[in-house]
Amino acid sequence: MRNDFLKTVQGFIAVVAMGPSSLRNQGLGVLKKAQDFCSKLNLQNYSNLNEGQFKNQLDLDTLKLIKALQLKNKPWGTARKALNLFLRESLYNKYLSKEYSLDKIEKFLEIPLDQVVSHALTKLETKGQLPKWRSLKSLDKEESGKFQEFAQELAEKEYHIARVHLDIYLWTKNR
Repeated sequence: MRNDFLKTVQGFIAVVAMGPSSLRNQGLGVLKKAQDFCSKLNLQNYSNLNEGQFKNQLDLDTLKLIKALQLKNKPWGTARKALNLFLRESLYNKYLSKEYSLDKIEKFLEIPLDQVVSHALTKLETKGQLPKWRSLKSLDKEESGKFQEFAQELAEKEYHIARVHLDIYLWTKNR
């Protein structure tokens, strides 16, 4: 397959994955910067990773995207959501998924968090273990981790799917 075709598909997926509403109110130019960053992301870095390697790569790219956004408040939640949206759509695209063996990391991919998804998760969680949602801009790594852990349990036990797909159920139903 032609390399320029794959790069073009990746750029397209970066734009499609993050529409105007997905990063609304995150700052001037954030959407375009996130799309540009993801269009150039080296997806080869995600090929054939174990869970620990995947988490490290995702954290590294989250920090790189935060820097690329050039915002004073260093919005970890914004950057992580953008990457999670992009990686999910890349998994769903047959060309990118096949080229980079993204099916092998499917079980590690995170659910993209936002207000709608966090509220849906909070409604389903009965032990009071989830933090109170403040905003995407103020979401930090620790809070995100708690939502991701619960989403993992829910996805496996109730839906029998990987956590990344839970967004299809929760966001669509609760938007």
